Amino acid sequence: MQIGKDLIKALKQIEVEKGLPTEIIVSSLEAAMASAYKKYKNGGQVVEVHIDNASGEISIEEKYLIVDKITNPDCEWTVEQARGSGNEIIDIGDYAYVEVNPENFGRIAAQTARQVIIQRLKDAERQIILNEFADHEGDMVVGMIFKAEGDQILVRLNDRTEAYLPKEERISAETYSPGDRKKFLLLQVKKTTRGPRIIVSRTHPSLLKRLLETEVPEITEGTVEIKNIVREAGARAKVAVRSLDMNVDPVGACVGEAGKRIKSISDELGGERIDVIIWNDEAMQYVRNALSPAKVTRIEPVLEQDKSLRVFVKQDQLSLAIGKAGQNVRLAARLTGWKIDIKVIEPERLPTLQDLFDDIKKTTGESLWQDLPKD
Repeated sequence: MQIGKDLIKALKQIEVEKGLPTEIIVSSLEAAMASAYKKYKNGGQVVEVHIDNASGEISIEEKYLIVDKITNPDCEWTVEQARGSGNEIIDIGDYAYVEVNPENFGRIAAQTARQVIIQRLKDAERQIILNEFADHEGDMVVGMIFKAEGDQILVRLNDRTEAYLPKEERISAETYSPGDRKKFLLLQVKKTTRGPRIIVSRTHPSLLKRLLETEVPEITEGTVEIKNIVREAGARAKVAVRSLDMNVDPVGACVGEAGKRIKSISDELGGERIDVIIWNDEAMQYVRNALSPAKVTRIEPVLEQDKSLRVFVKQDQLSLAIGKAGQNVRLAARLTGWKIDIKVIEPERLPTLQDLFDDIKKTTGESLWQDLPKD
């Protein structure tokens, strides 16, 4: 029986175009055809199928175990049966093989071959995608929104690869319309029975980190180091950096001339405000920096609470320190890992004449007001 040289030629072409070795497809064909033959015979035969990679010739052999007493005639023979089929040197425990060429099986074989090749091509495509993206979790990718219906947003990463943007990974105030091109963090590549499932994110702190690495050469070169990032995606973020070169200002490097670098990143993230602050290994100074742009007057530890600080600011700095809906102090606490309690410090007041007279009265019991000249 033949599946034909044309099919073998097609398999060779698949090998070149898809990187799927002919041997893998042929071995799958052999297994599938063996299964198809057993269904065709409607029995319990043990079957081996062999396909010649050059000619396309198929050989089908039924395999029989030689036994003393037969319990399953579909796959067992006696010594006499085996020798009668042409297997002369044979004994109990050996196997006898009989080549068969069943009528009407050619159509079934061709149909089986088609199904196997289609499935193998799907498997190959899935494996290629898995190999391409599995080692790049945490990297930044560029994708185009191609489906945005209800809660389902799909992103096309290339001609054959789609990714899913879950609701919790979206910037809440951002719109996602088909045709929009955006940058994403490759969050997860998971192998499933339906193929690779790729999850991307617009909210993860590492997306901001990758954008900074792209825009700021000093970070790529290792002169400036990112110590920590926290985000409330689309609204505000804080980035703690330090310089490994005393001649390089880490904040200035990240912000760029006239703020161009940080503005470019902010625009990519839907206008997200990004505070870049200097990291410090001394907790109080780090918290002071993290509360930027607010100016802190004094900081003191809260002894009865673990990792807790009380921060004092002047009245005019209170709204800056707390931020809109508590955002600034909340992000500063997450960035530093310290609990922060904001307090207003009362302004110092110079003593007046009334204060002086009141002090004298308290001391002497007499008032100086009665000695002052009257008009």
